[in-house]
Amino acid sequence: MKAIRTFTVRPVLAESLAPLDALAANFRWSWSRTPRDLFASMDPALWSQVGENPVRMLGAIGQKRLDELAADAAFVERVNAEAESLRGYLTGDRWFQQLEGDKPAHIAYFSPEFGVDGSLPQYSGGLGILAGDHLKSASDLGVPLTGVGLFYRSGYFRQSIGDDGWQRESYPLLDPYGLGLTLLRDEDGAPVEISLDLPGDRRLSARIWIADIGRVPLLLLDAETPSNTDEMRRVTDRLYGGGGEHRLLQELLLGVGGVRAVRAFAALTGRPTPDVYHTNEGHAGFQGLERMAGFMTDSGLSFDEALAQVRASTVFTTHTPVPAGIDRFPRDLIEAYLASNLFSGIDPVRALALGLEDYPGGDPGVFNMAVLGLHLGQHANGVSRLHGKVSRGMFGQLWPGVDTDEVPIGSITNGVHAPTWVHAKLKGLSEERFGDSHVATHDWTDRGVVSDAELWGVRQAMKADLVAEARRRVAASLGDTITPAWVDDLLDTNVLTIGFARRVPTYKRLTLMLRDPQRLTRLLTDPERPVQIVIGGKSHPADDSGKILIQQLVRFSRDPKVRGRIVFLPDYDITLAKTLYPGCDVWLNNPLRPLEACGTSGMKAALNGALNLSILDGWWDEWFDGRNGWAIPTADTASNDEERDDAEAAALYDLIEHQLVPAFYEREGGIPTTWLGMVRHTMTDLGSKATSDRMVRDYVQTMYVPAAAHDAALRTDDFAEARALAAFIQRVRTSWPKVRVANVDSSGIPQQAQAGDVLEIQASVALDGLSPDDVAVEVVYGPVDGDDDLGDNRRTARLQPTGPAGADGLTLFTGSRTLTATGSFGYTVRVVPAHPQLVSDVELGLIAFAS
Repeated sequence: MKAIRTFTVRPVLAESLAPLDALAANFRWSWSRTPRDLFASMDPALWSQVGENPVRMLGAIGQKRLDELAADAAFVERVNAEAESLRGYLTGDRWFQQLEGDKPAHIAYFSPEFGVDGSLPQYSGGLGILAGDHLKSASDLGVPLTGVGLFYRSGYFRQSIGDDGWQRESYPLLDPYGLGLTLLRDEDGAPVEISLDLPGDRRLSARIWIADIGRVPLLLLDAETPSNTDEMRRVTDRLYGGGGEHRLLQELLLGVGGVRAVRAFAALTGRPTPDVYHTNEGHAGFQGLERMAGFMTDSGLSFDEALAQVRASTVFTTHTPVPAGIDRFPRDLIEAYLASNLFSGIDPVRALALGLEDYPGGDPGVFNMAVLGLHLGQHANGVSRLHGKVSRGMFGQLWPGVDTDEVPIGSITNGVHAPTWVHAKLKGLSEERFGDSHVATHDWTDRGVVSDAELWGVRQAMKADLVAEARRRVAASLGDTITPAWVDDLLDTNVLTIGFARRVPTYKRLTLMLRDPQRLTRLLTDPERPVQIVIGGKSHPADDSGKILIQQLVRFSRDPKVRGRIVFLPDYDITLAKTLYPGCDVWLNNPLRPLEACGTSGMKAALNGALNLSILDGWWDEWFDGRNGWAIPTADTASNDEERDDAEAAALYDLIEHQLVPAFYEREGGIPTTWLGMVRHTMTDLGSKATSDRMVRDYVQTMYVPAAAHDAALRTDDFAEARALAAFIQRVRTSWPKVRVANVDSSGIPQQAQAGDVLEIQASVALDGLSPDDVAVEVVYGPVDGDDDLGDNRRTARLQPTGPAGADGLTLFTGSRTLTATGSFGYTVRVVPAHPQLVSDVELGLIAFAS
């Protein structure tokens, strides 16, 4: 018989142990070693049983043991020291506080999932892990950020594997109090609720749970409240558990409800209202419409003025490289919601247009959340350099006439939170040799500081932890009272170990390694230099194609010929990942290029000293250097999918057999010194850039600071600049059809030009009543190819007006450029709108070229 509700009963803490409540309630324990050691010391066996969760620990330990600890002076002293350390962490100045110049006062960061710790199962994969790491680094750096998400009562599913190899899902009930969350309450102690008025006289309400992620509060909206009908209570039942209107209601609650929750939280805590809103993927796109409605109702702005103000302060990050990965809703469903009272004062027709695929190749019957995000976010980015390029191509139709490389979507490559993902044994070595546990900041190439024997010893110890965990999980998954003898021989710490774990959509190609099972078997079972592979992954419950891949892999791994050398570990999550990444010698990633937006699992492995073996996709495309691992060649010229997969699988086998295996098993005094040279380089080089600290600093400096500045500028003098910008945009859009470059005087081209000559340019431009200050007339120049196309090395320079328009209505613009490069050279002239509050010359998608 199953309970329909669960909750945690806590014992009473003595006054001397009272700080334990605060230590357990702040998720800083999930990445800080000393508070974890403190809780573990209370009862090491129980600590393991409760999943190394302090809140569950305090609920399970019992009053007798707590009374004993309260009388232990040494333990009480440790408690007080940890409490003082936490206070200092929460209140002291950090990197952000030391930044000079104007800075954001408060950033609201929206995401549908957050992967903070395995004990808080509100994530499914990379998007959530990235969001959790973003919050942790924001905390470590002192960035004034608030996370906004949903609290899913069953979280994401738990995975088990049946005897037939088929994935099975279960959904445990979650007790928010037992997870370390607190309920936001008003001054009278009543739970704060936000509400959304929906079509059909329905109302969706939500309470607000708070998870303290170091210095960063994470607000999680929960529809499980007495104010809701049974239908509305189910809105936050499961992460990615439904489609259609159910998913739409989740995204409305995240976006619209999230804005209202942040405002309520700020009012109760005295925090400033956010001046920057960051939407992590399109799921929270409705936050922009909610804010527009607020500006229109509260400040009297028009639709266009409110849109300008919202765009200025919004950062939009896209994570998907394929249209199929974007949430899209039927147009008529969105129309019904926009026509309701949900967004007060918003023109539903114009609001609908912000998300429609109204472009060549789009579906006008679909409302696209990424399109909405890009229309509402003036500052947009992909999550790796390659993904930025892919995104500019995928969304370029929103800026017609703009060359793909100028589409205003930049890139900030993801990173991972090193204190979370680096193994405790490696942190211990770092503390011993470098004086602190900041593994990612040290130079590991100096053998005088850390010897090969010491580094190899730690690497082997981390692998031993993985082997032990793999055996434990496999034994538990069998469900037998007597563990089969073969489980005790599963994996070997002396064997080259390759890891592969991630979500299991088809494009990640879980089973590429099975293309030639005979060859794989030979690699796994080589009597002298064998290979072993450890695998984890979950397929979405509705994705049978992904489940089939898992089944194929599991069935292969159960063959007695290879059973000890390849293992699938069920229920892949953060807890398993913390053992899996450090315990592997090599991390494998073989997606279809370029469908991996970033792929941070390989970063986590690398920070622990693993080498990467990957298709040149995502982050690996920009940071592979030949010394930090191996690149699997991409079969771009293959005529079909089968041929491509065969070719890339063969390349994978070749690399393992002829490069990885020899390098790993070549020893000097029992130690693979050449291999460790690559490990040292990887830990040092990637440690300087593959961290979420670097990523968050990039967001602050290139996104948040500019967005806050734009927001402040447009608010000045009762939104005078927002009104002026909206009027400017309307004026140039009205005039643009008649703006043209009438002629370009080419007489300034030097005869027999050579480097050092000066090119004089004159262009006569029809502005149709626009001022020369309303536009930028630019010469675009550089090397040309055989088709006279200006390539990626082209440059742009602004021409200056010589005076007012002449009698012919044309305005003359002139300028000059010194020729510095030799070879085929070309130039053209274009006109684009110009305004100090535009972040890109082509932001409005308006360009007039000389013909």
